[in-house]
Amino acid sequence: MDHKDSKDLAIGMTVLCVRNTYLEELHAGKFPKSITGDYSDVKVVTPDGEIPWNNLSRISQDEMRRLMRDVVDKHYSALRRLDIPGFDEALRRFGKRMAPGWDEPQKD
Repeated sequence: MDHKDSKDLAIGMTVLCVRNTYLEELHAGKFPKSITGDYSDVKVVTPDGEIPWNNLSRISQDEMRRLMRDVVDKHYSALRRLDIPGFDEALRRFGKRMAPGWDEPQKD
């Protein structure tokens, strides 16, 4: 597979297998504003006291476990379909359509 096809496939798989998961629920809702820009002025008030935003875990163990299971299941399902004729091309087109403004993938 050439570099362009690999990059397009990576975006398609990311949209299908990561973005369209429980991550969307975690991302929903309000996000705090920061006057300082570094969130040092943001705190979360809890029954145990205030937690500075920069010290706050923004995802629980249970949420992380659910997210990782969802991502693994979706990757597994996509990989099982790669041998279906035309699936990889459809996945590349899907990524282009759903994520047109995303940065081009870089080699890790």
